[in-house]
Amino acid sequence: MNRSPDSLTGSYGLGPLGVAAAIFFMMGFVTWLNGPLISFVRVAFSLGDVSAFLVPLVFYLSYFLFSIPASFVARSLGLRRGLSGALVLCAAGVTLFGQFVSMRIYGGALAGLLVLGSGLALMQVVINPLVSLLGPSERAAQRIAIMGVCNKFAGILAPIVLATVVMGDIGNVAEKAQLAATPEARDAILNSFVHAIYAPYMSMAVVLLVAAVGVIFFPLPELQAPPLPSVSGSSEKIFRPHLVFGIAAMFIYVGIEVMAGDAIGTYGQGFGLPLSETKFFTSLTLAGMLAGYVAGFVVVPRIITQERFLEFSCIGGCILTIAAFLTYGYASVLCVALLGATNAMIMPTIFPIAIRGAGPWTPLASALIVMAYSGGAIIPQIYVLLKPYVGFQAMFALLVLPSYLAVLFYARRYGQTGLLPLDQKQ
Repeated sequence: MNRSPDSLTGSYGLGPLGVAAAIFFMMGFVTWLNGPLISFVRVAFSLGDVSAFLVPLVFYLSYFLFSIPASFVARSLGLRRGLSGALVLCAAGVTLFGQFVSMRIYGGALAGLLVLGSGLALMQVVINPLVSLLGPSERAAQRIAIMGVCNKFAGILAPIVLATVVMGDIGNVAEKAQLAATPEARDAILNSFVHAIYAPYMSMAVVLLVAAVGVIFFPLPELQAPPLPSVSGSSEKIFRPHLVFGIAAMFIYVGIEVMAGDAIGTYGQGFGLPLSETKFFTSLTLAGMLAGYVAGFVVVPRIITQERFLEFSCIGGCILTIAAFLTYGYASVLCVALLGATNAMIMPTIFPIAIRGAGPWTPLASALIVMAYSGGAIIPQIYVLLKPYVGFQAMFALLVLPSYLAVLFYARRYGQTGLLPLDQKQ
């Protein structure tokens, strides 16, 4: 095993990276269920688009609410116990969601997503700095790309599993519920439909709990954050421009990612495509992201730098967004799905740029960036609120195209290397 300080993982070896990869797989599985869940709850609870899109809103809003508290929990518990606690929270959220959905209590199901999101917020705050700092900084995006491959491979599987096991007959269920002669008959149809989700979600909860126990006993490095500096005013130094604008760039980017991944089913339905097909569209986007991560792993930093790859990703996203607007039906949906490939290396590159030089403030910087994942709550809601007035294709382009341009500006302005750590900054 290569444990050279110049290797992909520095002196820690591949073990911690393997654990992180397994955790990213689990994170991807529970996160990327949101896309098909939007279609699922729309039918199960007889909802419109705005109410159905409360699924990503509540899920990603939890990052905004819990990331700062999670940073203090992470500092207090350390890596091993922090990861284990995050997995327990995720298991609790999955359990609540499955229980309340099977009872057709939408508010309770959303509360379960909030708990799940709080666990993922803690997990992100702990795991992202680990992966970013576990080796040379110029290979940080490459390490995160490996995590992305695991995350997005799980994301490909999750919608397929949910669509096959739970939503196999969703088109007929929706039609039968709509044509039901009485409210009681409709409820009987929908109650039978939602009950299928209970066993899969309870199974996921068990897997998460087993993983929580496993993390406790695996020999992970105890990466505690260094003591916070005591110099007066030093906390202000964390808010340097590359972090402040990195938070904004991450907010915008996660909104783009959710639009391409979770909203693609609703986008396809705008063309009149059937639910039996649109329930799989999230997997198409995730397949694109998987391809993008593999490409990033191969070419960064061997051929181009991670910062230049970020610029090319934004340019490619702009081209595909325009193509999606100018085409129709399956061709337009394919352009949206291909945004997954251009999106893949954006987050892995923004994160190490934004926390560069944060030193002992890295946990707080990480938490602030994770808070920005709440862009996945806000931007899709803007989309569903305004698309009836603007048109679903035009609204998609109006949100996504300027977002890519903003991230491109950040990459060009702050992608340079060589920022000094806080304790060396004069």
